[in-house]
Amino acid sequence: MAMKERVIGAGQFKQRCLAIIDEVATTHRPVTISKRGKPMARLVPLEEDFERERRILEHLRSGPGGMLVSEDELLEPTSKIAGWNES
Repeated sequence: MAMKERVIGAGQFKQRCLAIIDEVATTHRPVTISKRGKPMARLVPLEEDFERERRILEHLRSGPGGMLVSEDELLEPTSKIAGWNES
């Protein structure tokens, strides 16, 4: 079950921004920042490159069409595929 996104006021964010940034980075739970009750911004955790690659590969594996090439071929640098010299 997904956790409900936390909403905090801009004033509270201003007072505790560094602690809130650390919390988002640790928990990977986004925080919406509101002003006068209206959502104004969202603080979301950044994904590391390897996490993004893992998520994309998992999605490709479980998708309806599956992967058309092997993971090694998919992740191979395009310079090799194109036949460019690595100088």
